[in-house]
Amino acid sequence: MDNLESRGRNYLERCKQAFWQNVFQLEIEYLVEHLKGCRDILSVGCGPAIIEGELAKHGFRVTGLDISREALSCAPDRIRTVVGRAEDMAFPHHSFDAVIYVASLQFVDDYRTALDKSAGVLRPSGRLIILLLNPSSAFFRKKKADPASYIASIKHPDLAAI
Repeated sequence: MDNLESRGRNYLERCKQAFWQNVFQLEIEYLVEHLKGCRDILSVGCGPAIIEGELAKHGFRVTGLDISREALSCAPDRIRTVVGRAEDMAFPHHSFDAVIYVASLQFVDDYRTALDKSAGVLRPSGRLIILLLNPSSAFFRKKKADPASYIASIKHPDLAAI
């Protein structure tokens, strides 16, 4: 098993912890409420699509975009998955009712280009929902200091700049 595959499996194991299950549940509830009236959803940086799988159970047609083929291989079958960078997404214009970034925008190399691309794939009156990590939180500071944490690789911690 290579290092990337090992990290992916470790991530999935951590996702089963009660803490993460609670976080995911709150994110799902928030998204379901704010996606009312939407059908076709693009989730950018979805990883193994844990949240997206739950959104599909609520009747949304979800497409997950991520740079990691390994992460997407763990996605539920009911999720359409596409390997690619947010800055290079190649979906037709006006393809989605909503584009969501769940704790992923801050890890995108060029978030401005990614947001421009996101705007282009939204239908008129589409929704863009971005959930960001809070760099002021104790959780963030603790994880940022841990070189083994995915948060250590964050590219854009300055929320004001975003």
